[in-house]
Amino acid sequence: MKYKKEFQTAFKVSIPVMMGYGVLGFAFGLLIVSLNYDWYISILMSVFIYAGALQFLAVGFFSTKLGLFDIFITSIFVNIRQSFYGLSMLEKFKNTKNIKPYLIFGLTDETYALLTSIKDDESLNRKYYYLYLSMLNQSYWVTGTILGALFGSLVSFDTKGLDFSLTALFIVLAIEQYKHNQNITPFIIGAVASVLAFIFVPLNSMLIFAIVCSLIGMFIFKKRLQYDK
Repeated sequence: MKYKKEFQTAFKVSIPVMMGYGVLGFAFGLLIVSLNYDWYISILMSVFIYAGALQFLAVGFFSTKLGLFDIFITSIFVNIRQSFYGLSMLEKFKNTKNIKPYLIFGLTDETYALLTSIKDDESLNRKYYYLYLSMLNQSYWVTGTILGALFGSLVSFDTKGLDFSLTALFIVLAIEQYKHNQNITPFIIGAVASVLAFIFVPLNSMLIFAIVCSLIGMFIFKKRLQYDK
């Protein structure tokens, strides 16, 4: 296998995501089938949309028969965070050439967390390491979705609480980020922004408000983010 070392390294570092995405994808497949949609709908979404939290929100969109314009606006607000942290990947993806579109498509929160928290091995071909990491992470999500959709088609199952797996995965990745950086400042900024959003804005605007507050906080405490150990 060409670039075997890159694949093996990518697989090793992606194991935490595999554990989370397998369960999350399984839950997503179950939820779609529980709404009496065809099982393959969830698989197509995981292959061509691959948006994690937004896919779970789509379940609610379907069940409430939300209009296309409302779905569009909500989707923009939910995923707008990726336009911010994606900018920090421009340097890493600079020499990836023909695979750059897929790397951009596959840049989920979890993939971003791995790319920014794990030090690059200089002996690896970064282009293919990034590619394998992105592909492996999506394959975990798609595989989980397939298994969940098929299981839901065959067995009646109570899906209550399964969507908390997404929150649990974020917590694990946040802990890994702290262990790598040993800097508490961004976590304090995020916590304060979340509390302010919870207190002062409606539920449907909390995410974008918290993101804006976090960005303001990061600009204010830029030096602490760079130099705290």
